[in-house]
Amino acid sequence: MDLEQIRRDYGLGTLKREQLHDDPHQQFALWLQQAIDAELSADPTAMTIATVDGEGCPSQRVVLLKGHDSQGLRFYTNKQSHKGRDLALNPNICAHFSWLPLERQVSIKGQVEPLTDEQNDRYFHARPKASQVGALVSQQSQPISGRETLDQQFERLMAQYADQEVPRPGHWGGYLIKPTEFEFWQGGRNRLHDRFLYQLDAGQWTVQRLQP
Repeated sequence: MDLEQIRRDYGLGTLKREQLHDDPHQQFALWLQQAIDAELSADPTAMTIATVDGEGCPSQRVVLLKGHDSQGLRFYTNKQSHKGRDLALNPNICAHFSWLPLERQVSIKGQVEPLTDEQNDRYFHARPKASQVGALVSQQSQPISGRETLDQQFERLMAQYADQEVPRPGHWGGYLIKPTEFEFWQGGRNRLHDRFLYQLDAGQWTVQRLQP
């Protein structure tokens, strides 16, 4: 297999300044809805988030977007996980959406702030019970002796909470990403892609085209 020969040209569309909303949140909402409507995959809301640990080492993982409005983007996780520990030390984050069948990408930089207990409780108890129990069972990112141990703990707790509400673990909750930058990328022919960068400056968004 010659990886150097694997390529394709991008020609589905172009992106011009006059096509963009002045507010990047509105532009993101439009592209997100188009990705959902296109039924690209089972996970159109999947985003890769990058965090940095106390030694300056970055790491990435995929999470699901669970809310978006003019305030920012929301996702939920175990806050004792690798990413949770990173964010406790450094609230800076980058989120990336890759909708390559549409020849589009969006990168979002910002800082996180924790969601409220009310928000966390509301979403946690809206999840399927098995997912709630899974959050109780998993000490995310920690070593475990084997899969059997995890499955046994899960079955025990499913039986325990069969007829009662599952308590939300105190370490499980959500974050709001408050963006300071959005970059919208539309693939172009001959690798001359269209890129537009929104930056937040004194409460106002500025937009500029970037070279590919």
